[in-house]
Amino acid sequence: MKRNINMSLVMALLTVAFVFSSCKKDDEMPDKPIITLTEVGHDNSRHAHPGHDMHLEADVVAQGLINRIDIEIHQETGSSYEIEKAYTDGKYIGVRNIEFHEHIDIPTDAPLGEYHLHFTVTDKAGQQSTVECHVEMTEEDDDDDDEHEHSHND
Repeated sequence: MKRNINMSLVMALLTVAFVFSSCKKDDEMPDKPIITLTEVGHDNSRHAHPGHDMHLEADVVAQGLINRIDIEIHQETGSSYEIEKAYTDGKYIGVRNIEFHEHIDIPTDAPLGEYHLHFTVTDKAGQQSTVECHVEMTEEDDDDDDEHEHSHND
């Protein structure tokens, strides 16, 4: 009889341990997305030109799968001018590892000057990571002529 009680106690403890370990794994959040900006502007010049597009590349790893990517480029001082682009469907959504490669349209009325770029990835668990960098909005000059001669078919 004592043996049956001991066995029942052991089984109960194993069941409780299993339940807690199962719950713990379900509650664990994946790591936040990891973003590495690899190119901002042609040849990573960190320049953009009104009326043209700006080349943007990044490597993203999101263990919790990508839910959305938001790009914000805002003027640093003197204005509240902002360019926003969101990716909420398509080839980047629902995947773990991507090589982001897009050309962001810069409106012709974008004021020249200093800007700040925010690249934000939100995973399906709601976690966000953001990387930032400086971008200068400049007039296009002769040195930039080859900037727009590459293919935009990606």
